[in-house]
Amino acid sequence: MAKPSTSYFNETHDQARASARRFVEREILPFIDDWEEAGEFPRELYQKAGAAGLLGIGYPEALGGSGEGDLFLKIAVSEELMAASSGGLVAGLGSLDIGLPPVIQWGKPALKEAIVPSVLSGEKIAALAISEPGGGSDVANLKTRAVRDGDFYRVSGSKTYITSGQRADYYTVAVRTGDKGHGGVSMLLIPRDTPGFTRGRNLKKTGWWASDTAELFFEDAKVPVSNLIGQENGGFMVIMTNFLRERLMLCVMAYSTAQLALDMALAYAKERQAFGRSLSGFQVTRHKLVDMATQVELAREYSYRCAALMQAGKNPVKEVAMAKNFTAQVAEDVTREAVQIFGGMGYMREARVERLARDARLLAIGGGTTEIMKELISKQMGL
Repeated sequence: MAKPSTSYFNETHDQARASARRFVEREILPFIDDWEEAGEFPRELYQKAGAAGLLGIGYPEALGGSGEGDLFLKIAVSEELMAASSGGLVAGLGSLDIGLPPVIQWGKPALKEAIVPSVLSGEKIAALAISEPGGGSDVANLKTRAVRDGDFYRVSGSKTYITSGQRADYYTVAVRTGDKGHGGVSMLLIPRDTPGFTRGRNLKKTGWWASDTAELFFEDAKVPVSNLIGQENGGFMVIMTNFLRERLMLCVMAYSTAQLALDMALAYAKERQAFGRSLSGFQVTRHKLVDMATQVELAREYSYRCAALMQAGKNPVKEVAMAKNFTAQVAEDVTREAVQIFGGMGYMREARVERLARDARLLAIGGGTTEIMKELISKQMGL
C-alpha cells in the first residue's frame, strides 16, 4: 500500500503499523481466501489479535487497552489490517470498536470492569445492535421496547444486519424506554445468554463474506437495570457520539480498499501483455490509473484531516459525513475500474479485486447511508 502522509504519523505509529503488518502476513493472508469462501474466520483469531495488542488500541489501560487519545495509532493499525483484502474480516474482528465505546464512555464502572478486559483480550466478542427491520438508519423511530420492571428491563423486539451478530457474547443494544422520537431511546448491554434473547439466521451478503451478520430477537428478555448505558432516555446522544468515530473508520476502510485495488491494477497493467505491449503502454490505461490514484490520495488526505479535527477535540460532524460519502464513492469507482483493467480475470473469484469491488458496495450503506449523510450535512449547513 502507499506510504501514508508523514505529517500525521510518528515513530510509535510506524512500530504499531509494522507489528500489525506482521500479524496480517502470518495469521491472515495465508488463509483469507478460504475464510471468505467459508463465510467466517476462526474465533481464535480474536484471541491472537488480542494477544498481539491489536484489539486494545485506543482503549483505557486500566481496562486492558493501550491507552486513549491517539486516533492516528488506531488508523495506522486499521490500514494494515485492511491489507488482508477482506472488509468482512476487518469488520468482524473490529466489531468491538462499535460495541465497546458506549460502554466505556457511558457505562457504570462495574459494567465496564465486567466485560471490557475480556473483549480486549479476544476472549469475548462485542457487537452493536441498532438497525431494525424496516428502520435502517432511522434511529429516532426504532421499535424495540424495554419496559422497566423493578430492577430489570423487559425487552421485546428485533434487530437486523448486526455485524458479529451470530458469535458475539455482549450486545450494546438501542431500545425504546420512553415516548416516540430520539428522546425516548436508551442503550442496554445485553449478554448472549440472556433468557428470551435469540439469534436468527446468518444473513448472506453481496460482500463482507467473512463477517457473520445476523438478526436478533428479544421476547420479554430480562435485562438488569445495572446494564443501562448512560441515562434512561439519553441513548440518542450515546449513539450519535459513537457514530462519528464509526464513520471515520469506515472512511479508512474505504480509501484502504481503493488503495489495494489501485496497487493490484498497477501491477497487473505492467505485466499483462495485449497487442504486443503491456496494458500500461496504452495511454487510456495510464490515464485511468492516474485518475484512480488521484481519487485515493484525496480520499485519504481528507480523512486524515477529519481525524486531526477529532484528535484536537473538535466535533466535525459535517466533515466526517462528507468524508464518508466521498471515500465510499472513491472505493466503488476505483474498485470498478480495477476490475475493468483486469478484464475477464477481474470477474473471477480468484482475483482479489473481485472481492474488493463487492466489499466496497457496503461502505455507502453501513454507518448511515449516503442519503442520510447528505441530510446530516444539509442540516449542518443550516438548510
